[in-house]
Amino acid sequence: MDAATDRAATKSKPRERLLETASRLFYAEGIQAVGVDRLIAEGGVTKATFYRHFPGKDDLVLAYLRGRDAAIRAQFAAGTARVGSPQQALDLLVAGIAEETCGAGFRGCPFINAAAEYPDPRHPVRRAVEEHRAWFRDALASLAAACGHPDPSAAAALLVLLRDGAMVGGYLDGPAVSDALAHGVHAVLGRPASAHQAESAA
Repeated sequence: MDAATDRAATKSKPRERLLETASRLFYAEGIQAVGVDRLIAEGGVTKATFYRHFPGKDDLVLAYLRGRDAAIRAQFAAGTARVGSPQQALDLLVAGIAEETCGAGFRGCPFINAAAEYPDPRHPVRRAVEEHRAWFRDALASLAAACGHPDPSAAAALLVLLRDGAMVGGYLDGPAVSDALAHGVHAVLGRPASAHQAESAA
C-alpha cells in the first residue's frame, strides 16, 4: 500500500469520518444545532460505532476543538520556522488571519463560537477553549518579547483582542478588516503599518 492509499484508508476510519463530519457541521451550523442522529447519518456510521468512539456528543465537541487547536499550533509553528524574524512571523500571522476571514464559508473563530454555546465556564468545552487561548496569548507574548516590546504580556493581550475583533469583523464586514488589523498590530508593536506593507512588497 502506497502512502496516498494509506492516508486515504486512515481517513476512512469511522472515528475520522465522524470528526470530519462534526468539524464541517459544527462550524457551518453551530454545535447545538447539529444532533447526534445527523452526525451518525452523515458520518456513515452506526449508533453503536458513534458511542464506541465518543461516549457523548460533548466528547465529540472536545475532539473537534482539540483537532482545531492542534492544527493551528502546527500551522503557527511551521510559519514561524520558515521566516527570518519575529516581526516577519507577526506579519505572516496577520496575513493568515486576513486570508482566513476572506475565505469561503468563514463563520468566525470556532473557539469563540463554541464558547458562546457553552456558557458555563467550568464546562470541559470552555476549558478547552481557555487552554487554546492561553497558548495563543503565550505564543504572542513570546513574539512580542522577541520584537523588543517592553511589556510582552500587555502586548499579547492587545493582539488577542485585535485578532478576536478581526474574526468577528471579518464575518460581519468582510475583507475590509484586513487593513485595520495590520494597522492595529503594528501600532501595538510601535511599528508603522507602512513598514509592514513595504516588507510585503519587497
